[in-house]
Amino acid sequence: MKRQLKIALVAHDNRKAEIVDWAVYNATMLAQHKLFCTGTTGSLIKKAFEEKGVKADITCMHSGPLGGDAEIAALVVRHQIDLAVFLIDDLNPQPHEADIQMLLRQCRVHNVPIACNRYSADLMITSALWDDETYVPREPLYVKFNRD
Repeated sequence: MKRQLKIALVAHDNRKAEIVDWAVYNATMLAQHKLFCTGTTGSLIKKAFEEKGVKADITCMHSGPLGGDAEIAALVVRHQIDLAVFLIDDLNPQPHEADIQMLLRQCRVHNVPIACNRYSADLMITSALWDDETYVPREPLYVKFNRD
């Protein structure tokens, strides 16, 4: 990749093992970019990278339930995130569901690609569009649809 991306990595407790495994698998690529993680997820990725001898720029926010999801959403709103990977535990209720929905909504509103499973994360980080200097994502269009 020609430019440094700002990538958010977030995972619920039951998905942390998977995001760490995904990050280690993609460590060479991820180490070229700036990573923003919620607290526990970031700590786990840092530890896994250190064990593999990978040096990476990782900024840890608060834990998700303590506002980390909201901190990442704020970065999205300020256009400081290029890509988000959020492995969500869809099988268990989350006490901070409102923050989760806010992060997902802000990514949609501000046109930030967000992967919610490993396959979509793999597709997004390997997209040739990251290297295409002529590609500029279009702003989302919000216009009233007239059914008449």
